[in-house]
Amino acid sequence: MTDSTKPLVEAIGGLDALRRLSNTFYDDVLADPLLAPVFANFSRTHTEHVAVWLAEVFGGPTGFTDELGGHQALLRAHLGLSITEEQRLRWMELMTGAVEKELPDDELLRCRVIEYFDWGTKIAREVSADPAGTDVGDPGPTPRWGWNGLA
Repeated sequence: MTDSTKPLVEAIGGLDALRRLSNTFYDDVLADPLLAPVFANFSRTHTEHVAVWLAEVFGGPTGFTDELGGHQALLRAHLGLSITEEQRLRWMELMTGAVEKELPDDELLRCRVIEYFDWGTKIAREVSADPAGTDVGDPGPTPRWGWNGLA
């Protein structure tokens, strides 16, 4: 049963659950012929950074902002990747599978998490289209995503 009084990160199971989600997802991504080329410079450190980012976005500690450069650093990592809509949709398919495998069996929780990924991948695709790979502007603080979407 959904307990929407606590942050999403707690309902998800904390940083450990997000690490499992990230590892499961990237194992699938690296084996996918459509997505693997986007992650040519992938390292396992990336999965930890993703987990820390997600923990912060879903209401947890500000580790990504404090230690890894915050929202601007995340967006900069996508510059020049030229992500296609086909790749974005495949990314969503694989992430949905990882969410179903790794997160609690809670329909509302999973829905909110997938909604965040849909929102975020659209931004990543847009940022990745910058041909010079240099401009993210001022994206503001790291977004926070809760039971009602963007907080």
